[in-house]
Amino acid sequence: MRNNAGSVVALCLLAVTIVSTSLAADDPIDWQRARELHRREQQGQTLNEEEKAYLERARQLRRAQPQASAAAAKETTGLVPITELGEGLYKGQTGGLYGNGQNVPPEDRVKAAQTQTALIQPLDPNGNPSDAGRIVLISLGMSNTTQEFSTFKKLANADPNKPRHVVIVDCAQGGQAAYEWAYASDDPQDTRSPWTVMDQRLQKAGVTAAQVQVVWLKQAQKTPARLGEFPAHAENLRDDIAVILHRLAARFPSLRIAYLSSRIYAGYAATPLNPEPYAYESAFSVRWLIESQIANDPNLNHDPVQGEVKAPLILWGPYLWGDGIIPRQSDGLVWNREDLGGDGTHPSTSGRQKVADMLLDFFKTDTNAKQWFVKPQQQPDVQIENPLPANTRTR
Repeated sequence: MRNNAGSVVALCLLAVTIVSTSLAADDPIDWQRARELHRREQQGQTLNEEEKAYLERARQLRRAQPQASAAAAKETTGLVPITELGEGLYKGQTGGLYGNGQNVPPEDRVKAAQTQTALIQPLDPNGNPSDAGRIVLISLGMSNTTQEFSTFKKLANADPNKPRHVVIVDCAQGGQAAYEWAYASDDPQDTRSPWTVMDQRLQKAGVTAAQVQVVWLKQAQKTPARLGEFPAHAENLRDDIAVILHRLAARFPSLRIAYLSSRIYAGYAATPLNPEPYAYESAFSVRWLIESQIANDPNLNHDPVQGEVKAPLILWGPYLWGDGIIPRQSDGLVWNREDLGGDGTHPSTSGRQKVADMLLDFFKTDTNAKQWFVKPQQQPDVQIENPLPANTRTR
C-alpha cells in the first residue's frame, strides 16, 4: 500500500511539473528581458540556468516566426515628410522636426546650441585649446551611414572653404545597427566590437578621443517589424540611440554636439531589413530624443551646470526622407529607383551623392555648424581712391 501511495504521489508531482513547464513555455516572451539577457551574454556575463532557458526559448520563438516581407516596390507611399505635415497627425503624432508642426527649435534650444558651438575649437591630443589642434567630426551608424558619410568626407575634404584643422573620420560600419552599437563590448581587445573599430579609425587618422567634438549619427534597427508596430519599434530605436549617446559622452570628453538624421526613403525595399513605413517612422525616434532633452530629462543631460553630463547636445542634422518621386516642397528632393541599390534599401552611387550633398550644405549653412566647419571670411582690403590729381595732393 505504501509503495502504491508513493507511486501515486510521484506521478502527481510529475504531472504538476509537466503542466507547470508547459504553462511557462506558453507564457509570452518579454522581449525587453530577452534583449537584456542577450546583451549580458554578449558582454561575457554568466547567465543562470533559468535565464539561459528563457533566452533560448526567445531565440526559438524568433526563429519560428515568419519573417516579415517587404511590400512591393513603390515609387511613392503617400506619406508626408514630417517637415511638411504641419498641424496634421501621423498615428497620433504631430508634424514638425520639433513637434506641433514646428521645424524651428525653441529659443532655449537655440541658446544651448550657441553655447555648445562656442566651445568647439581646435584641441591638442590631450584636449587642450591649441592653434595647431584639431576639431574632429565623426560618423556613427550602420552600412547606409558609412556609404553616405564616406562620400561626404571626400566632398568636404575637397572643398576649399573647409579649414584644414577640421578632420573628418568615418566611424560608421556595415552591419552595425543601433542594437549592435548600444550593447557591443567595450573591451578594446574585442575586434568584433564597433567601438574597437572606431578607436582604430581615429588612431589611423592621427587624432585622439579628446579631439572629437561633433558626431553625425544616423541609425536604424534590423528587421524592425519584429519589434512591433508603431510606436513600439520607434521607441525601441529611440532607447538604443539613447544608450549610444551615453556611451559617446563617456568615451569622448570634449564631445559637444550630436547631429542626428533619420533614414532615407525605403519604398523600393525588396527585403524586410528596413522597409517603409519603418524608415519614415524612424524620424519620430530622433524627435522624441530631442524633445526629452529639451524637457530636461536627466538621462540626457548635456549641461554640467545641471548635473552629470550623460549625453552631448542633440540637434537635428539634415532631414533626408522624401516620398519617393514626389518632390519635397522645401528643396525638391526626390528619391528615384536608381538612387537605391539592388535591395532598394542601401543607397546607390547617386543616392550616396544626394546625402553627401545635403550633409555638406548643412554643415556649410547651418547657423551654428558653419562657425567651425567653414573658414572665416576674410575681409577684402578697402582702397580709398584720392579724388584729387596727383600733382594737387596736399603734403
